[in-house]
Amino acid sequence: MNDVNTNLLPGMNPPLNPLLRGTRRHFFSRCMVGLGGIALASMSGQQSLLASKEMKPTHASAAKPSHHPARAKRVIYLFMAGGPSQLDLWDYKPRLGELNGQPIPDSYLAGKRFAFMDTSFKERSKLLGTKRKFARHGQSGGWVSELFPHMATIVDDITLVKSCAANLFNHAPAKLFMNTGSGQFGRPSMGSWVTYGIGSESENLPGFVVLQSGPRGPRGGGVNWASGFLPTNYQGVPLRSGGDPILNLRTPEGVDLPRQRRTIEAVRDLNLARLVETGDPEISTRIAAYEMAYRMQSSAPELIDVSGESKATLALYGIQDEQPSFARNCLLARRLVERGVRFVQLYHTNWDSHGGPGESLEGDLEKVCRDVDQGCAALVKDLKARGLLEDTLVIWGGEFGRTPMGESREKTGRNHHIDAFTTWFAGGGVKAGAVLGETDELGFGVVRDRAHVHDLHATILHLLGLDHTKLVFRFQGREFRLTDVEGDLLTKLLA
Repeated sequence: MNDVNTNLLPGMNPPLNPLLRGTRRHFFSRCMVGLGGIALASMSGQQSLLASKEMKPTHASAAKPSHHPARAKRVIYLFMAGGPSQLDLWDYKPRLGELNGQPIPDSYLAGKRFAFMDTSFKERSKLLGTKRKFARHGQSGGWVSELFPHMATIVDDITLVKSCAANLFNHAPAKLFMNTGSGQFGRPSMGSWVTYGIGSESENLPGFVVLQSGPRGPRGGGVNWASGFLPTNYQGVPLRSGGDPILNLRTPEGVDLPRQRRTIEAVRDLNLARLVETGDPEISTRIAAYEMAYRMQSSAPELIDVSGESKATLALYGIQDEQPSFARNCLLARRLVERGVRFVQLYHTNWDSHGGPGESLEGDLEKVCRDVDQGCAALVKDLKARGLLEDTLVIWGGEFGRTPMGESREKTGRNHHIDAFTTWFAGGGVKAGAVLGETDELGFGVVRDRAHVHDLHATILHLLGLDHTKLVFRFQGREFRLTDVEGDLLTKLLA
């Protein structure tokens, strides 16, 4: 067995590190004939351990065939963490304005639950009409608030879904629910499901990348982009838009590339030996992570360097300096999908408009709208100009919406609302310039084409060529999926 070609195993070129040469015969004999060897071949993506010397190894998250022809090849999810007030941004309700200051009828509150019960029931919340001016825009005549002058210019390119509904009314579990289809910890995020299902076209960047902006991170943090019980190579990788893209990625001072390569090879060989012993798929993931980190040392810094972008492009996004921002992250999102990344998720805080310090519907809402307005519009326009919008699905929305009633705080605010809120989609096989769903005259409940979170997830997967009922993973004796046991395709959303 000493003559076995070490190139037959993925990532093992050059040959085994000298640290393991003494165990080479034992190692390869077990690889070739044992169950561990079969598992290794399967996990590594090789068709056969007897592949030719020239065969290029398949990276851990390589692209895979879909269930049916896809309309979208990639996703950019603009997540507005905190719950944007749809009644001040997208869902124009003149009747609510006429009834401003009046108590909401009891019939609306019967059987409902809110995040802060006292303000909704004991103090009998009063209806709150928006102070924002709305106008129709584009050929489609979509209603858009004055707070979004830039997004008003892309109304003919997006589909507004005004009838979204969720299950959970507190931020952390609601974010989990929107991202994983469950309010329980330990479930894979949508980006993880997507990369598990169809892989990624990028060999030098992760298949699922997360970018963050705003005064703080989203409540719940990394569980929103975790891989849960899926292999960890499918989890979202947070990327910083300034400085080192990933902390601890840079080669330490005094370590040259040959030395670093030898270190990685030694760790890889030890991991391979352990993988054959145990068959633990997480070891395969660990091997892939080391290799990906090595490749990212050059690809990640090049990605965040936008100096090569034209002045017109930077002006389109409103980028004027090197400071991190949501607009800069939007540009990075475009650069990521150009490089084959499958799922990019941008989180921006804080949309939690209760009326407390920093959370009012006056100046604070205006500020957060300014933070995202130009970048969102620029991203859609830029993708369209480059021919990428057709097969890139762009999603905008939060974990829930806000109530038609005001909250009694220091300033004007609204409570969390899960029964009706707005999300928009663009590109990737959805209708352009359309509106799906309708709410009642107060914007409290859905009266037409309800779009539950499970329905949104089923439709997103469908556009990517995945049948949500077939995208399953067996864990602890049962099969799990993103949509649990629910989810209907929103056919009216499809082009």
